Amino acid sequence: METKMEKIVIVGGVAAGATAAAKVRRISSTAQITMLELGPDISFANCGLPYYIGGDIKSRSKLILQSPESFKEQYDVDVYTHTLVSSIDRSAHTVTTIDTRSGEQNTFEYTKLILAQGGRPVVPTLPGAMYEHVFSLWTLEDMDKITRHLNEKKPKNAVVVGGGFIGLEMVEALVKRGLTVNVVEMMPHVMSIMDAETAGFIERELLSYGVGIHTNVGVSEITTNRVKLDNGSMLDADMVLLSIGVRPTLQLAKEAVLQLGESGGLLVTPQLQTSDPDIYAAGDMIEIEHRVSGKKVRIPLAGPANRQGRIAAENVMGGNHSYKGSLGTSVVRVFEAVAGTTGLSLKQAHAAGIEADAVVVHKEHHTSYYPNAETVTVSVVYDRHSGVIIGGQAAGYKGADKRLDVIATATASKMTVYDLADVDFAYSPPIGTANDALNMAAYTAENKLSGFSPSVTVAELDAFVEGKNPLFVDVRDYFAFEKNHILGATHLPLELLSNQIGAIPTDRFIVVYDETGKKGHQTLRTLKGMGFTQVTNISGGYISLQRQAQTVGFKNFKIDVLPIQLKSLKEEQEEEQVDPAAKQTDQNAPIVVDVRTPGEYKSGAYPDAINISLDEIPTRYAELGKNASREIVVYCATGARSAYAENMLRQLGFTNVKNGGGLSMMMARQASGSKTTASNEPLVVDVRSVPEFRGGAIPGAINIPLDELPEHIGKLGDYSRDITVYCASGARSSYAQQILMKVGFTNVKNGGGIMQMMMRR
Repeated sequence: METKMEKIVIVGGVAAGATAAAKVRRISSTAQITMLELGPDISFANCGLPYYIGGDIKSRSKLILQSPESFKEQYDVDVYTHTLVSSIDRSAHTVTTIDTRSGEQNTFEYTKLILAQGGRPVVPTLPGAMYEHVFSLWTLEDMDKITRHLNEKKPKNAVVVGGGFIGLEMVEALVKRGLTVNVVEMMPHVMSIMDAETAGFIERELLSYGVGIHTNVGVSEITTNRVKLDNGSMLDADMVLLSIGVRPTLQLAKEAVLQLGESGGLLVTPQLQTSDPDIYAAGDMIEIEHRVSGKKVRIPLAGPANRQGRIAAENVMGGNHSYKGSLGTSVVRVFEAVAGTTGLSLKQAHAAGIEADAVVVHKEHHTSYYPNAETVTVSVVYDRHSGVIIGGQAAGYKGADKRLDVIATATASKMTVYDLADVDFAYSPPIGTANDALNMAAYTAENKLSGFSPSVTVAELDAFVEGKNPLFVDVRDYFAFEKNHILGATHLPLELLSNQIGAIPTDRFIVVYDETGKKGHQTLRTLKGMGFTQVTNISGGYISLQRQAQTVGFKNFKIDVLPIQLKSLKEEQEEEQVDPAAKQTDQNAPIVVDVRTPGEYKSGAYPDAINISLDEIPTRYAELGKNASREIVVYCATGARSAYAENMLRQLGFTNVKNGGGLSMMMARQASGSKTTASNEPLVVDVRSVPEFRGGAIPGAINIPLDELPEHIGKLGDYSRDITVYCASGARSSYAQQILMKVGFTNVKNGGGIMQMMMRR
């Protein structure tokens, strides 16, 4: 018995259509495959078009993945370009076509039909939208028109209408072509698909390259050289790019009376079959199920379109492959900044009726001590009852895409935050960290779920503090606080918290924050241990606050937006800077040395301190002079590196070196009028915990818990100072005595327990 030949007709090329044609051929060597494409190109890299315009991709031919001839040669597919499919006769299993160049009509029979017509850019009906200097970008033809306009007309100013993926990629491309660019977005921030915080990272990058951002506003008119916004303002525009969305191409399907879905796309089954069992569809024209919410949505992205084309091809050839839906995973790079999203955001989860929570973590993309570490931001959204991950976002200059892909994988496989916490990620100092940002996000989520460390995202913060009259406590260092902070916040650096706990009222709701959220967590746990019950930490800390303030701001409190540091696409020569050490004239005068990195030093330093990083001491110690007895105070961020610096300088022959501890300690001593070198009067040190100390102590004693002693060496003054240490029983003070003697203190006594001390008094 002769087998019936399959006649597969595919309407549309590019992602879904071309993929489907290739897959059909791999399944069957005998099927007759016909592809009908309205445009001149059947398979091209439409995602690469902005990068050709901007000059990143040099060769236009690199964008052409297949030609009709190569497709015929490689896959034996009959390709007809410039071909409009005017109608489908479902009962006769035929399609009628018109050659748009000659007007010639033709008819093609099919046993199975795949619709892959994609979508088209939305062109608004506003005055001036049809001018020759107004463009959209979807095809190679569109790209050529834009490139020709740039080369021939040499425009100076451009307006991009729409702050989505294509819009922002074109903003970058036009800036690279030397234009002054403004972007207009009707939503509260660009990349409206992402959280305001994530978008804030992108907006600051745009502003740093001189891009004007106009949000919460639309375009009312385009003139020959300007764009008028609906708030009345005018923007210069020698060219305009419209990028306000994609509309599915459905005219043919509608005329064939195929059923449409609730989201406006073509309705298909999980097997991508339309309401006609012999017609399948794939790509931007169909509606699919969101993999988390279960709702019908349209997701016009290249990745899903390719996979759908493959599945449709399998099923027209007798397969039964189900498409599981999409997470909408997407990412954008704008200049050097990268941001992406997958699954549901916290806002989308709540809108879908899911009781969800989220955490935000900022961490180095690889170890901080390896050169060129950059901060990567990870946001994880999860079900607050089960801990199942339902989405997330990532942003950063390096490593954001890697973390986003992991969140997408975790969401697709229904992993919990507990599962994510235990994942082993690839680690090597140039590659990652021993605890990746994703591990840290999972730990943070675990702590939030258990109630061990309550936190709130910046998106929730306004509603969270409403009616509570909270006290904001900023635990960052002196210079970070002075640069900017929440208006009215109390400044208590973490290192000083134990000694200044009395500044925090017990009857108010406390909201703590640091730079990233990490020290905020530590502060929260300290306060909880001291009996404070109404405490929460801002997830993501000050970095998240700034990004949210950049886009949508806050209503119930105020924080200023930091000025933008301008960048240039041109390589800039580093300005020659005078080393602060060179300013030192009197080589016998006391000197303060900051042993942090130059980057840390530039962000704020102790007055008149010079910067010689810890690693540079062996090669730059001569800058400290030849006087071996010169009084030198070294400090860093916490006291750890300065302890090493002190030992190094002593080994190099300097005899009067003191560890000033961390920057916060140095600034606190200065603010209180203390000298950087402590007094040499006899000193009693209580090395018990803070609660024990608060319960009663030897009069005049200072409290430095044993575990914190190495960080606070700088408080103790000269190494020959008479120091007595005590605790509850004498055990911890014995350890304290050994620690102090090991670092060079020569006159340290163990006073034993507090009762022994009181009896001696």
